[in-house]
Amino acid sequence: MAGPLEGLRVVEMAGLGPAPFCGMVFADLGADVVCIERPGTLRDATDITARGKRHVALDLQTAAGIEAALALIVKADVLIEGFRPGVMERLGLGPAPCHKFNPRLVYGRMTGWGQTGPLARAAGHDINYIAVTGALHAIGRSGEPPPPPLNYVGDYGGGAMLLAVGVLSALHEAKASGQGQVVDAAMTDGAALLSSLFYGMKAAGRWTTQRGDNLLDGAAHFYDTYACADGKFVSVGALEPKFFAQLCELCGLESEFAAGQMDRSGWPMMKLRLADVFRTRTRDEWCALLEGTDACFAPVLDFDEAPQHLHNQARGTFVTLQGVVQPAPAPRFSRTPSAQPLPAAHDEAATILQGWGAALAVRAEA
Repeated sequence: MAGPLEGLRVVEMAGLGPAPFCGMVFADLGADVVCIERPGTLRDATDITARGKRHVALDLQTAAGIEAALALIVKADVLIEGFRPGVMERLGLGPAPCHKFNPRLVYGRMTGWGQTGPLARAAGHDINYIAVTGALHAIGRSGEPPPPPLNYVGDYGGGAMLLAVGVLSALHEAKASGQGQVVDAAMTDGAALLSSLFYGMKAAGRWTTQRGDNLLDGAAHFYDTYACADGKFVSVGALEPKFFAQLCELCGLESEFAAGQMDRSGWPMMKLRLADVFRTRTRDEWCALLEGTDACFAPVLDFDEAPQHLHNQARGTFVTLQGVVQPAPAPRFSRTPSAQPLPAAHDEAATILQGWGAALAVRAEA
């Protein structure tokens, strides 16, 4: 595939959540990603994170399967895995044997709790990992429990994206040193890092630990969502006074209302006033009036509506692959653009190794 990572060889150990997403991002950007998975695994077009990869079925409970996996790893630039600590070592595919045969290998490890620490070997999922960082507590309405924010914060933002950053950073360093290394990407670390702004605001006295009491968590009337006459919703993010003033003007609110934007004592009343205003028109009517202005406005779209939005269509933000609508590769590159994603492909280890200029047996590489 074309893209800025063309020529990069990545071995991905099949799993769930962030590691497959990271592998998909690498494949989208042009890397040759080979996913090692259990025999009998079925992939269809709805498994979007499988796109662009070559999938190899290996039984890692057998010596032949381990030998084939190690042969692929020997010729790879990157390995990514998302198992609990110790699993790859028990298989004989931990960093030590892999680096013995391939010293330049960047070994990316994706876990929830990290490779070390008292919880390292405990089970968990996104919601647990972001809970211990303060991120989950900060999300939600005042007086209500924190809602599960899908699995964006831990799995994908704090997990897969930082795994990708770590792997690419280690690859850059390896150009100078000639040595690979282990990248320990933990969702707890990543979710904490994503919270940097809020820890800074708290230290400065501009953020409290009460949900729904802060600038960006729904307390402010100028940064929230509102219901419209048709039951659909719009989003408002008019943080700056000049943008809020334009919002008020277009909504028919008096200038005095705009002038009181930062008076926190008036926020509850002002939110009720804005809620009443937005209930007077449908979402489409508000779009016709506000979209494209500096009022910091956008409709709240669902997964069916978002691909149909004019801006997303103009940019090609979504593509259709085998009848399945899905996000297009991102970000964009001026000289080495990513190609249209390809469906998941299934191949044999020997065929891939032949293309990589290697034999199946690792012993020949020792």
